[in-house]
Amino acid sequence: MTKSALRALPVMLLLGAALCRADDVPNNTLRIGEYFVFYHASADDLSGPYVPPGVNVEVKDVQTPYFAYLRRLSTHFTAELAFGIPPLTKTYGRGPATLGSVPYNGQEISTARWFAPTALLEYQFLDDSSPWRPYVGVGLNYTYFFDRNSTPAGNAASGGPTQLSLPASWGPAATAGMTYKLPYNWSVMASYSISRVDTRLTANTDGIIRTTHISFGPQALVVAAGYSF
Repeated sequence: MTKSALRALPVMLLLGAALCRADDVPNNTLRIGEYFVFYHASADDLSGPYVPPGVNVEVKDVQTPYFAYLRRLSTHFTAELAFGIPPLTKTYGRGPATLGSVPYNGQEISTARWFAPTALLEYQFLDDSSPWRPYVGVGLNYTYFFDRNSTPAGNAASGGPTQLSLPASWGPAATAGMTYKLPYNWSVMASYSISRVDTRLTANTDGIIRTTHISFGPQALVVAAGYSF
């Protein structure tokens, strides 16, 4: 090596290190925000002994904190695992005003909580230097129901204390959203997601079994902040 090359070597190394740092993009992101869940539920009429025609249910919308971990796979692809704190979901009677002499329509008849992690593979538009990055994604949702309870109004409509069963659900999920980069590796985002959550409700009232199939059809608006590292 000539003396000139030796003198230039430190400068070249520093320049190379600076370029590497400039191209270095964080591969991990943590997000926290809020889920606004809108149900588009449909259910078969409840079937079983002593059930008149037209007895059905409806589910009220909920909101809950949102958490997610994202792993950057390449310039355009990211994997996301998202979940929320299990919200209390309330189910109301729909159909006849009364069952016998017991009020039914509009009454809160049951409650349940659900844990629903969703894994997504997302395609990011534009490139890593862009502050705005729209994206779309597809994946798989798993929903586990727990703390299933029949309310006093539900017990009265069923004719006594009632145990509820809701098997877990697997279904496809899809999302579309936008992120905006802030200084110091922070970002904000908003997205809208849909998923399929189907289960079969079984109500057991002292050995009397009544059932219905429920499709919850949840759609969720998410707003959140993220930190990349």
